[in-house]
Amino acid sequence: MIFGIIPAYILGQTGVSLLTERTLAKGGLGKELFRKTRVLRLIVYIALALLPCMGTFLPDSKAKFFCMKTGNLWLGFFLYYTGLLLLFSAVAAIISKVRKDTEKKAFKVVVHGAAVFAAVITVYGMIHAQNTKVVTYDIEARQGGGSQLKVVLLADLHLSVNSLPETTEKMVEKVNACDADVILVAGDIFTSTYGGLEDPDRYSAALSKLEAKYGVYAVAGNHDVEEALFGGFAVAPVSKAFRTKEMDDFFEACDFKMLYDESIELDDTDVIIVGRKDGEKAGDGTKKRLSAKKLLKDCDPDKLKIVLEHEPKDYEKLAKNGADMVLSGHTHNGQLFPGNLVVPFFNENAYGCKTLFGMPTVVTAGTGYYGPPMRVGTDSEITVINITY
Repeated sequence: MIFGIIPAYILGQTGVSLLTERTLAKGGLGKELFRKTRVLRLIVYIALALLPCMGTFLPDSKAKFFCMKTGNLWLGFFLYYTGLLLLFSAVAAIISKVRKDTEKKAFKVVVHGAAVFAAVITVYGMIHAQNTKVVTYDIEARQGGGSQLKVVLLADLHLSVNSLPETTEKMVEKVNACDADVILVAGDIFTSTYGGLEDPDRYSAALSKLEAKYGVYAVAGNHDVEEALFGGFAVAPVSKAFRTKEMDDFFEACDFKMLYDESIELDDTDVIIVGRKDGEKAGDGTKKRLSAKKLLKDCDPDKLKIVLEHEPKDYEKLAKNGADMVLSGHTHNGQLFPGNLVVPFFNENAYGCKTLFGMPTVVTAGTGYYGPPMRVGTDSEITVINITY
């Protein structure tokens, strides 16, 4: 994957920098000022562009994690700057042609306007990402009985270089205010590194305060392994992606009951929680996990079987083999607009509550973020599910 992401990134950075220079030249910037500041602009371009690369390839160190942190911010800004620069340039070109403006005055504000708007969106996205909302669904399971179960579904905490412990602490307070019967965590607790997490004890202390009648159960996601990332995307093969002892110790300190292709029956209920390994990265350098049939074969068919699966997939096989409900995360609901318009094309259920193959499925947008520490057009959320069964 590295051979696709890095070259594409370099080409993108080069193309945007050339478009910026071309637009500045069209915008009537004084020739002398344009010439004198060109080297400075080039230095700034290169320095910012290299941040994500150094965050990926430097050995674990304060320098690496600083580059990861600031590089993720740059990527968020760069995405919106690129889109706005292209949009504003196209509009300016049309205006210049219609008005037959030989001096192309319409281009004077393009670069500055794109940069200002992108900066505003970036700041908004960073602030908005820290405001966790509560979303509630009422679901009647296939059994259709009169029993009730309140589930709080969390996912995609993505604890890493850009996360904030105070946000996690506030999230825990909001979860506890929901008075859940059980809390389920659908993976991606980390963002592919433990070393980049500042003060992990503060995070585990906060998460250990999650309260529910039947406790907290969790599965691991595709980012709950140690691996090199570039802007949130893995640049190493699955064979090098392993869950570390530090991660396992962290889960234990949080009092998370981890389920790896395992099921557990909640005391004094007719509810079975089935936790599945991630189908992309099982945590041991493989993709190996139980099939839906083997996963559910020993579960009592008369009891409510809730499958906790990080990625929203394999719905038909899970339903066919007795699952009554599947709860997932992973998609972030696209995280950054227009991502929320794109993810539905790649997932049977990209976000929210949807009945598939006669089975309720819920996908939460999650409480964190990967890559740019921003949310635009989506919310960080705690998902409450009131189940009647």
